Amino acid sequence: MQTQPAATTMPTFAGLRAAPDSIIGSALRQGRPVWSEGIHVLWSVWVFVVPMFSPQGYDLRWLVLTLLSYPVFIALFAGALLLPERRAPWCALGMIALCFGLLPWYVSSLSYFVFGCVFLSALSRTSVWRYVGMLALSNAALLLWARTLGYPWVALAWMPVTTVVIGLLVHVERLRHRQDAALRLSHDEVRRLAAVAERERIGRDLHDLLGHTLSMVALKADLAAKLVPRDPHAAQQEIGEVGGIARDALAQVRQAVSGIRAAGLAAELASARLLLETDGVAFDYALDDRVAAAGLPDDIETALAMTLREAATNIQRHARATCAHAQFARDADAVRLQIRDDGRGGAIVPGNGLSGMRERIEALGGVLRIEGGDGTRVDVTLPLSADRSTVGSAA
Repeated sequence: MQTQPAATTMPTFAGLRAAPDSIIGSALRQGRPVWSEGIHVLWSVWVFVVPMFSPQGYDLRWLVLTLLSYPVFIALFAGALLLPERRAPWCALGMIALCFGLLPWYVSSLSYFVFGCVFLSALSRTSVWRYVGMLALSNAALLLWARTLGYPWVALAWMPVTTVVIGLLVHVERLRHRQDAALRLSHDEVRRLAAVAERERIGRDLHDLLGHTLSMVALKADLAAKLVPRDPHAAQQEIGEVGGIARDALAQVRQAVSGIRAAGLAAELASARLLLETDGVAFDYALDDRVAAAGLPDDIETALAMTLREAATNIQRHARATCAHAQFARDADAVRLQIRDDGRGGAIVPGNGLSGMRERIEALGGVLRIEGGDGTRVDVTLPLSADRSTVGSAA
């Protein structure tokens, strides 16, 4: 269901649509712009720079061969970016073949060879050493062919270094992007499985809770219906018991739902770390020993956990931060949560999430302060006293 919208947004070049598993398709799935891959074509400027250092210079032969070969190179470059992963290496081999075929007359073709070596990395998705081996064989063939044609060593010595350095940098970067994408998929799968397990647990709990109670209600209702003609007093007693059972069941359901809705600090801390570090934001926290040992009332813990969730979501979506920190502290009368990041900060614009956070805190008699500027800081203080209404009115 998610591949169809993505397919409609895939870019095209000369009528060729980017394949989902192409370099461009992978970049779009990972949230990177198309130009982040296509901009590398600017390095082909060396096609027009190399003649400055050759004896022939910018002669007629160079002009004709450039006009003939450069469009072919651009088409191969586009194919390497847009074609499926299994077909893209043919474009890399085409660039290398273009270099070998033109090298007797066209020194600028060495630039095509560099691009071909870089795109050869598609043949080796996971092994760096296999890719290094392919680069070594390609460069050995080039050096042998160029020396046969009479190219001096001085003109060729830079080729192995250039192709290995640039090729490895690009290859390692693409491996990192693939690993990040796989990590995001695994995180999504963990969340999905956790949600499925939670739904199953809720279903079992409600079944165990209501199954026996509803059976008892049905049995007593049938018994009361039979007793009405013979013993109205006994029937009335059974009906009264049905009402008591129903009220007990309602109380149990409310208690179960309250437990389902409650959010724990430990779970939200783990979720916040997963969310932020997946997005490249380092997250750490400090938990007061008194908070960990003594625990918190359910409503206080839920309010703090929901505040942490909202703050982590805002950091991930808006802050453009590199690190974030949460700190929990407790004394005899109150518990305090501070969340800060090193993002862009600025003016705080109240939204639904912020308003809901503030209402939740103030309903428990707490205080919420949010400060922008050099990063953003969220400061929550909640009283632990039994009578919170007085604190809330005073605040």
